[in-house]
Amino acid sequence: MSATTATVPDLTGADLTGDARITLRGHLRHTGALIRRNLLWIRQDPESMFDALLMPVVFTLLFVFVFGGSIGQSLGGGQDAYVQYVIPGMLAMMAMTMSQGVGTGFSQDFNSGVMDRFRSLPIGRGSVLFAKIAVELGRMLFATTVLMIVAVLVGFDITDWPGLFATVGLSALFASSIMWVFLTLGVVMKSAQSVQAMGFLVLFPLQFGSSIFAPTQSMPGWLQAFTDYNPLSTLADAARGLMVGGPVAHDLWVTIAWSVAITAVMAPVAIHKFRTKS
Repeated sequence: MSATTATVPDLTGADLTGDARITLRGHLRHTGALIRRNLLWIRQDPESMFDALLMPVVFTLLFVFVFGGSIGQSLGGGQDAYVQYVIPGMLAMMAMTMSQGVGTGFSQDFNSGVMDRFRSLPIGRGSVLFAKIAVELGRMLFATTVLMIVAVLVGFDITDWPGLFATVGLSALFASSIMWVFLTLGVVMKSAQSVQAMGFLVLFPLQFGSSIFAPTQSMPGWLQAFTDYNPLSTLADAARGLMVGGPVAHDLWVTIAWSVAITAVMAPVAIHKFRTKS
């Protein structure tokens, strides 16, 4: 996500010069100003929301109408059964796919010079990263809303609203942890194209080597072993349990554990790389 210098928030009135000396209130104020800056940029460039608008539509129609009949038969019900199976999984996919945008946007900001401006201001370095994550989570929630509208149109039955909201919250938790990975890539890689290419190399094996789009029982043994440890599988299975019924507890806690572990490892790395990038 690029921006011009004119969109950089005015934070020069702060009298503190280091993260350690900035209060929690100061961090929150800086984060809020930077969130506003990113939202203003989206308003100036509404095309940046096209992926959040079109991706849920394209993927839902593609998988439901191309694969729904054949995979649905293996589930014992045809296309209608596949709709109930794949939509919770696509919520997990949306969490992963939308997370990539935070890395490409971060890289573009570095290349445009706006990050040099941010790092010259007396603001908490973590505020820049937290603001990016907050705005990207907002984009993810928008994409999730579009996905659910399309899902209802193709026949998905929302029978458990609390389960749906719990699924959205769980997906947002997991997405926020993955965003720290892409923020790190946005700092260490030289271009947004490189971040995007690396993102696809990570996303495709995780998404298609999971239970998002199809049951894993027919997969080779070695691939089933991979799917068992794939956090997208546990997220998708937890989403199905919450939204359409079935076991929930194990997959729910495993997904939360993955989210906490990824955040604990990657958040300090991302902040350190951002502080020390020359």
